[in-house]
Amino acid sequence: MTYADVLRPSVKRYALLYDFVIILFGSLFIALSSQLAINLPFSPVPITAQTLAVLLMGIILGSRRGGLCLLMYLSAGGIGLPVFANGASGLVYMFGPTGGYLMGFLIAAFVIGWLAERGWDKRIVTTFFAMFIGNVIIYLFGLSWLSFFTGIDKVFALGLYPFVIGDILKIILAIIFLPLGWKLLGKRIKEE
Repeated sequence: MTYADVLRPSVKRYALLYDFVIILFGSLFIALSSQLAINLPFSPVPITAQTLAVLLMGIILGSRRGGLCLLMYLSAGGIGLPVFANGASGLVYMFGPTGGYLMGFLIAAFVIGWLAERGWDKRIVTTFFAMFIGNVIIYLFGLSWLSFFTGIDKVFALGLYPFVIGDILKIILAIIFLPLGWKLLGKRIKEE
């Protein structure tokens, strides 16, 4: 069970509308988080809040809805809506230096959502590992693709090292707030 499952209506037509709305708002949240970008003069990869948003959407929505949320986000960018970092869009951008990270977002959201469906977001230790796994997936795809543009000798300096501290901070935020959210939801459910 994920956060989104707790609030999902039991009536099928309302449940489908609910799913659509949270997928839409999740993709908008990711789009907004990508606009919080800091361009690094030495790297084609900007620092954004996007990774945290992607992983949170996976955990909150679950594997299927999280994956659909990312598909909606990527589709919006692919057709030209300015949803990527710094308002970028289009297929050319998607196949540029940061394209691997975008594909990694989709896989990471699905995997971390799958882990959340199995309760990995309810305790600090498992939340840490879920977030860590999600980040590793994003980096595997992102660095593999980026290496075609930068060369294997520069890929870690341009696509990994500048982002590690920020990712650690994002993981810390997640391990504090996700299990706490479940405790608060548990108390609320018991009171009802």
